[in-house]
Amino acid sequence: MSTEETSRFVRLRVELVLEVQDVEEVTKAALRRLAADPDVPAEERTHAESTVTEDTAEALAYLVDPFDLVSEVPGTELQQASWSSEHIEYDPDSPDWDMDGDDGQDDDEEDDGIG
Repeated sequence: MSTEETSRFVRLRVELVLEVQDVEEVTKAALRRLAADPDVPAEERTHAESTVTEDTAEALAYLVDPFDLVSEVPGTELQQASWSSEHIEYDPDSPDWDMDGDDGQDDDEEDDGIG
């Protein structure tokens, strides 16, 4: 494919599995970030504080920001990001957790002309 035909947009998929070793530290870090964020209105802050306190996965989702991951990559600008977190059962020896394997997507979805 020539340079003229190649899209400038690239979808970067990242999947992480984190082991939470200290729930309180994760929660405290999320609460500190919330307290320091001047863009969060008071009514949203109260809801967010409750959410991150009750659910460690939500606290991690608040702490892990895709913009932070790519903000210093030269020559790029983040156009769109979405992410989520959930509690999972994890067995690193299971073939279901083969990070190099098929992620369940059809070939059409995987080869959508973005990369």
